[in-house]
Amino acid sequence: MRVPSSTYRLQLNADFTLVDAANTVPYLKLLGVDWVYLSPILTAEKGSTHGYDVTDTSTIDADRGGPEGLMALSQAAREAGLGVLVDIVPNHMGVATPKANPLWWSLLKEGQDSPWASAFDVDWAAGAGRIRIPILEDDQDVEVLEIKDGELCYYEHRFPLAQGTFSEGQTAAQVHDRQHYELIGWRRADFDLNYRRFFAVNSLAGLRVEDPEIFAQSHQEILRWFDDDLVDGLRIDHPDGLADPEGYLHRLRQGIGGRYVLVEKILEPGEDLLQSFDCEGTTGYDALADLDRVLIDNTGQPGINAVSATLRGGPIPDYEETIHGTKRRVTDGILHSEMLRLARLVPENTRLGVEHWADALSEIIACFPIYRTYLPEGAQILQAACAEAARRRPDLQDAVGILLPLLLEVGPDHGAELGRRFQQTSGMVMAKGVEDTAFFRHNRLGTLTEVGADPTEFAIPPAEFHARMRRRQERIPLSMTTLSTHDTKRSEDTRARISVLAELPAVWGQFVQRMQALAPLPDGPLANLLWQAIAGVWPADRGRLHAYAEKAAREAGKSTDWAHPKESFEERLAEVVDAAFDNPQAHRELETLVALLEPYGASNSLSAKIVQLTMPGVPDVYQGTELWDRSLTDPDNRRPVDFRARQRMLEQLDEGSLPASAAGEQAKLLVTSRALRLRRTYPQLFAGYTPVYAQGTAAKHLLAFSRDGGDGQGALTLATRLPHGLKQMGGWRETYIRLASNMSDELTGRSFTAGEVPVGQILSSHPVALLKPETHLEPLSSGLAPAATPV
Repeated sequence: MRVPSSTYRLQLNADFTLVDAANTVPYLKLLGVDWVYLSPILTAEKGSTHGYDVTDTSTIDADRGGPEGLMALSQAAREAGLGVLVDIVPNHMGVATPKANPLWWSLLKEGQDSPWASAFDVDWAAGAGRIRIPILEDDQDVEVLEIKDGELCYYEHRFPLAQGTFSEGQTAAQVHDRQHYELIGWRRADFDLNYRRFFAVNSLAGLRVEDPEIFAQSHQEILRWFDDDLVDGLRIDHPDGLADPEGYLHRLRQGIGGRYVLVEKILEPGEDLLQSFDCEGTTGYDALADLDRVLIDNTGQPGINAVSATLRGGPIPDYEETIHGTKRRVTDGILHSEMLRLARLVPENTRLGVEHWADALSEIIACFPIYRTYLPEGAQILQAACAEAARRRPDLQDAVGILLPLLLEVGPDHGAELGRRFQQTSGMVMAKGVEDTAFFRHNRLGTLTEVGADPTEFAIPPAEFHARMRRRQERIPLSMTTLSTHDTKRSEDTRARISVLAELPAVWGQFVQRMQALAPLPDGPLANLLWQAIAGVWPADRGRLHAYAEKAAREAGKSTDWAHPKESFEERLAEVVDAAFDNPQAHRELETLVALLEPYGASNSLSAKIVQLTMPGVPDVYQGTELWDRSLTDPDNRRPVDFRARQRMLEQLDEGSLPASAAGEQAKLLVTSRALRLRRTYPQLFAGYTPVYAQGTAAKHLLAFSRDGGDGQGALTLATRLPHGLKQMGGWRETYIRLASNMSDELTGRSFTAGEVPVGQILSSHPVALLKPETHLEPLSSGLAPAATPV
């Protein structure tokens, strides 16, 4: 099996196609990238900017370059010696435009007689034989339906007519009543749907890939990529939504000849990827969480907590209680249709009503500590969740007791359907209740609320980080690592700057209180989150910040929300954002804060980057993040990238005509390119993991490790942590590390002799270093690795 030494994620759309990606390959090769990593490429909804709303699994999206585009990209990658990794979406399909999805159109037109009736997860009995589509402004809007060109129309939306259901003289509303679908008011989606969705997105319908026929049909084009040697590996989106993830991965690996596979699996702290999963690892959120926390100053936690408490007007709520509440908000709100679907599967010989069962099931899911309890391995977690549900709600104790044995059954037989669907549902609730709600409420420090992280874990010391990395090296050495993705709430450089606040809690507290005086927001926790975000990305476009503020407020769901926006509050929120630009004093205060944070944030960024690129695992670089990238949550993090400018800068850096100033963004490009090139050309230098500790007064400010595989020949990474504190204590002074052999720095070209070497000498040019043994090394790849340019 071919395995990447690194990947580079590209977001494809109509403005950046597969052909554009092919033209980018020379730059990626020069940067040191090993594999090109593509967002979904199958045909998606027209105008989709992300590609996760696939409408036709049999074709490559013409707007993204079509099959010719994939051929061009693959050929360019092959000629450059690069591999290709593609993101695929097996859990769901886009159905916003029914006619664009042949399977969905057939389902609506022919109902249960459709050859694709089993492709989608529809509870036909709940809809009296009809599938409910929540698209009308309200149910009364059936009166405005029209019939045009043999189709049932609701404004610009088009739906098929079943054969023999239309005759002259009938109104469109009467014809609608004779279809295999029922158009209903969109507000009924929360409690009246009868098909499985992706989370709460009505326009994404769940696909039953556990059915061998559906798997074969939906993966025929994907398998062709491997038969034609166009692609080398796959990234699997949202495996938690599948009925049988383990079976799916096994079938997929067989189909692609055992090639490299990653899963977008969110592992909660302390949770391991199941060994039965036939894949190399995850997409790296677990690594991101560890990396963020080793660069945060734990001594700042009381101060940061105090700021948060002041803004709240009281103690910080218990996090477990917070997420229990937000998950119940989801199960009783936007995902209540899913809970009712589960409740209808409880055997009919019970005396309790559907809503009671939905309440009990919701309480169990709200007590889950992880996204999904894969059975039988996760039986104890499910049992513990049921016990906690019964403790919290004694009135549900009997129902929970009846449900537990049913939920432990997840086999293929019909009697285990409740258990299987419950497994598919718990991840939805976790994602919507935690990532998309609690993370916008529990906001003492923005760095902590990132996908896959535990916000209650404020920081970890180097020793704990090393222990986790050694475990990673032992268990999942080929798993991806990442710092930014298309789904992160804040990009790596935004988080790196925000993390500095833990070293300056008093400064932060004074700043945010002044902002509340100058531009008051009647939601203190949201003000905390918003001003951290603004400080993290500043300078920023006004429109970007307005969009972020609105989304963050609605996701939090405290002062406004998506279903019922509070106009007066959102106007006030917009005025707060405007104050950063238009209020002279607020603007000066912000500029002063950012000027203070910037050098330390830049140091954190470089440290995070070099550690992520050299730690155990396969590092991914999200598009554009080889330079400073201060983005917020999507769609802000999916803005276009200027690859030509980056290539020119890299060429100048290689020629020595562009000094790699530690304060400039070219320093990040230097770190990224040198680390990627070294990993690609000399993978033998990254075979193990050994912690390295400094000696001296500033020893705690160094994070260092060797990737020595036992032969004494490993790359040595040095990174500065807690840079503000380091400066306050006078720098590195007499702090030193011991080198086992003569080594040279890939960033500066300078050499260091074996023995005790002052850390300040190694890190005199940059806050980071990447040392390579000065012994004869045979390249193990054809990767391009230009000599380092002395600084």
